[in-house]
Amino acid sequence: MRAVTRIKGYLEAGFLEIDNGASERGLRPVAVGRNNWLFVGSEVGGKTAAILMSLCATCKRVGIDPLAYLRDVLERISTHPASRIAELVPDQWRKIRAGPDQGESPSTSADP
Repeated sequence: MRAVTRIKGYLEAGFLEIDNGASERGLRPVAVGRNNWLFVGSEVGGKTAAILMSLCATCKRVGIDPLAYLRDVLERISTHPASRIAELVPDQWRKIRAGPDQGESPSTSADP
């Protein structure tokens, strides 16, 4: 009876995925690399690795190349105004890089 309820719920709510493949694909790099970063050297090294992995995953999710993003941000971070730090978040960085021809106003676009 429980399986019938699950199938019925899936059929009634068209936005639900039939499987959890997307979740499993998202966790695959963590499972595969678990032994690779079992010993990251220090707690600070582990925190740094987690931050970089999070940034790369966010870049992939919003459809930008993580290497291009990190290269640009690391080159500009020392001279970028702290009051505009939100511009360096991956989704905002992508919007700014898209420029006026992608629906952004000229006042929000910036030269990289």
